[in-house]
Amino acid sequence: MSTWSGIRNKLEQDYLCPALRGHIQYFAASYRESHDQIGRAAIRLDGVEVLRSNYYAYEQNYWNRYQALQREGAGENDSKTPFRLAHEGTLNDGCFDNVFFYEAFGIFDNQSLEKSLVSENPLVRIFALLDRRLGKRRLLALEESMERELDWVRAFYVIRMQAEGLMEKE
Repeated sequence: MSTWSGIRNKLEQDYLCPALRGHIQYFAASYRESHDQIGRAAIRLDGVEVLRSNYYAYEQNYWNRYQALQREGAGENDSKTPFRLAHEGTLNDGCFDNVFFYEAFGIFDNQSLEKSLVSENPLVRIFALLDRRLGKRRLLALEESMERELDWVRAFYVIRMQAEGLMEKE
């Protein structure tokens, strides 16, 4: 499934839980005229972008983080390089571009729901939280682990819980 329309169809029709169908929309764009066809990605709830990021936000956050890690000497005694640490930190901040969005879908689409729920990639965890294969009992059982989750990932847990009627809307 290499086209964006195919990916979006799988996310919104095949994987998305019935309670959120018609409410969640996935968006990704590559701008052909831009350098390296960079772009942006978003997840919308009833037309409002709950999560959005783009290449420029990612690159700025990544570069600042990388420079700070270099100054601190991070990665010298660690198996992870400053490049890898900067990328992971930037992604955890909620900064990504359309390429990372596509990569996250590829990971999600090719592994079990169990692996996706504990993936290192926060976008993969979001896809799993919105997945129809995640039942209500299991969703409730995730409550304790969601307390340690990134804020922007936890937001999708709340969206799913509210859609399933397991949590009051604020």
